[in-house]
Amino acid sequence: MAYTRGNLAVQPKRKQEVNPLYREKTKVVTRRMVLPTQEKLIYMLTLAAFVLVAVALIWRYVHIYDLNLQAQKLDSSIAETQKQIATYQMEKQTLEQQVADKAKKLGYVQPPEDSAIYVSANGKAADENNN
Repeated sequence: MAYTRGNLAVQPKRKQEVNPLYREKTKVVTRRMVLPTQEKLIYMLTLAAFVLVAVALIWRYVHIYDLNLQAQKLDSSIAETQKQIATYQMEKQTLEQQVADKAKKLGYVQPPEDSAIYVSANGKAADENNN
């Protein structure tokens, strides 16, 4: 055995033969294994289950978004209606204040507070003082 750099386990490399008559070529062929039908079916069913769950979640989020949009539209219409109600109440107050003034201009007199007006069944009004 050769003694190389203090290690007896290392052998020197041998020289290769010059011009061999034939050269060996190795070709690695990899064949793809085809999955069995049952395993393919399991994978497809699993994928279909995940897709169904994803579609259900997305549909729920779309439904929630639609409900929120409708709620916002209702809130804005409620606010607009409340503004209209406030303007109508102001208009009502001004008209109520104008009624007494217009009645006085037309010659109407306000009845005393202690008098009562009774209406009979035939529709004619009878004053308490005239009975």
